[in-house]
Amino acid sequence: MERTTHLGIGAHQDDLEIMCLQGILTGFGASDQWFTGVVVTDGANSARDGIYRDYSADQMRAVRNHEQKKAAYVGEFSAVALLGFPSSAVKDPANHAPERDIAALLDATRPKVLYTHNLADKHPTHIGVAMQTLRAIRSLPRNARPERVYGCEVWRDLDWMLDEDKVVFQLDQHEGIASALVGVFDSQIAGGKRYDLATVGRRRANATYFESHSVDESQMMNFAMDLTPLAHDDTLDVAEYVLAHIERFANSVRKQIEPFR
Repeated sequence: MERTTHLGIGAHQDDLEIMCLQGILTGFGASDQWFTGVVVTDGANSARDGIYRDYSADQMRAVRNHEQKKAAYVGEFSAVALLGFPSSAVKDPANHAPERDIAALLDATRPKVLYTHNLADKHPTHIGVAMQTLRAIRSLPRNARPERVYGCEVWRDLDWMLDEDKVVFQLDQHEGIASALVGVFDSQIAGGKRYDLATVGRRRANATYFESHSVDESQMMNFAMDLTPLAHDDTLDVAEYVLAHIERFANSVRKQIEPFR
């Protein structure tokens, strides 16, 4: 835990591999940079089909945790923490148990960079994890908080954000490792969710459509929302912070249309 420099906090098994690849690749093969992953929920309610169709909740928990450990091995994580909360606990703002566990992990790892879900994600459990994470950060002394905090893409991409608001991660290195990280989650792929293909497709689309008037600077990109101000200033309202991004986007659309009216 102590050598962690980059920490990812995701809701489900495979979220880290989809949204935190920049941190994983930073630590891959390095001796002075280390990625640690945190999975908050237990995976019991995952979609299942094929050989997993009749698995019980307990069996599904075991399978998903095993897959997450495989991914941690492939990605050379420093560590992976499986907190095992039901989704209902994460989405309950009165339940402070996830927040306390996350705060304890933050204190143990002291990462420079933290990745979690973006606050415009459409999955309620992802929003719950992001909010529990922000509350955990704000419970720590200022000198114990991460230097940078990013909200990343999973169940809604961030292509809509203004380019000047986007945090851009270029992910061209170790393409085979990147594909393998998502590919080990066979229970999801066999269950009819082709996250392996969709994740690579999004990264390639982000890179190609990022700039319309120049050649591609990268073959793979993920975008993130910078949540650092929320982590460092406890007075900022979370909803207003996100809505300001949406308002800037709306104003940009209006400005583009106005000359043609």
